[in-house]
Amino acid sequence: MALEQTINDHIKDAMRAKDKDALRALREIKSAILLAKTDGSGKDLDEGSEMKLLEKLLKQHQDSFEIYQKNNRPEQAAQEEKDIAIIKKYLPEAMSPEDLAAAVKAIIEDTGAESMKDMGKVMGIASKKLAGKADGKSISACVRNLLN
Repeated sequence: MALEQTINDHIKDAMRAKDKDALRALREIKSAILLAKTDGSGKDLDEGSEMKLLEKLLKQHQDSFEIYQKNNRPEQAAQEEKDIAIIKKYLPEAMSPEDLAAAVKAIIEDTGAESMKDMGKVMGIASKKLAGKADGKSISACVRNLLN
């Protein structure tokens, strides 16, 4: 719930500052939170769910940014870039490749994984431990690299 309150406060600040770009992105985050809260599952949003929600929004905007760039739509690409910057403010800082490799090595040692056959076991643990700190694609690449 801390994220929702923070977003509400920042929406008020953006309204006072008449910052349309920030206001639009913050309202999108608030909308996603409200949708997740009222999806009928009966679950409250915990910190992990909030991070997953923000990562999903970030991924959507990054995909849109790439599409707009590919189709030569600079105005829309610039808008997506602003949204990406605002969403990133609410995510924890991403791990460096070196830190990611060290964390994955530790997980591999803990699980006793030796080959690619153990990738699923390692990925399950790594995805939970590193949620919000690294995206699944980079975790997978690192696990693959270390198990080969």
